[in-house]
Amino acid sequence: MNVLIFGATGMVGQGVLRECLLAADVELVQSVGRSATGGGEAKLREVVHADFLDFSAIEDRLRGFDACFFCMGVSSLGMNEADYTRVTHDYTLAAARTLARLNPAMVFTYVTGTGTDSSEQGRVMWARVKGRTENELQRLGFKATYLFRPGAIVPLNGIAPKDARLRALYRWTKPVWHLARALLPNQVASTRTIGLAMLGVARTGADKAILEPADIEAIARREQGG
Repeated sequence: MNVLIFGATGMVGQGVLRECLLAADVELVQSVGRSATGGGEAKLREVVHADFLDFSAIEDRLRGFDACFFCMGVSSLGMNEADYTRVTHDYTLAAARTLARLNPAMVFTYVTGTGTDSSEQGRVMWARVKGRTENELQRLGFKATYLFRPGAIVPLNGIAPKDARLRALYRWTKPVWHLARALLPNQVASTRTIGLAMLGVARTGADKAILEPADIEAIARREQGG
């Protein structure tokens, strides 16, 4: 497979990138972001792009891909709805519309979150915006679209959140998160299980489009032969 990763410098994106680089059936991994990951692996190609509302300047570098793992995201904390919508909805749809036109046989996977509001009518702002984004992605005509809704996520393999506040939180609560992961694997994901599950749906699909924490865990186990 040739795969694209958007948001490869974020916590989830780092986990997905790691699993893609380890996968024998992934020949090319191309990241697209405002900054490079800094990795020097042979099958990693990096595209630095500033304008996430317009991808016309790099269209020639977005063709010929089998899967896209869209891991870009931002916390809604302290953001108004217009700003959150621009980053969460507008950036995602600008990329996805371009990719659907260039790679209609692509599998597109989008990281949202538990509690996303598919009705788009609820009172929680972030959940409405995520729901609208999910709904519009499913209408773009990709070969398949999968919506990952992880809950709590434990970073593994030296991966850490970009946000300094979250890094500090994870550092102080690391034993608790690892215990929660061990006791509640169907509710607490890890960066590794998300990466494995994304590769799994790109390879062989899933029986539904919206994947909750237990679904993500089941697909990751399938990919590990468990």
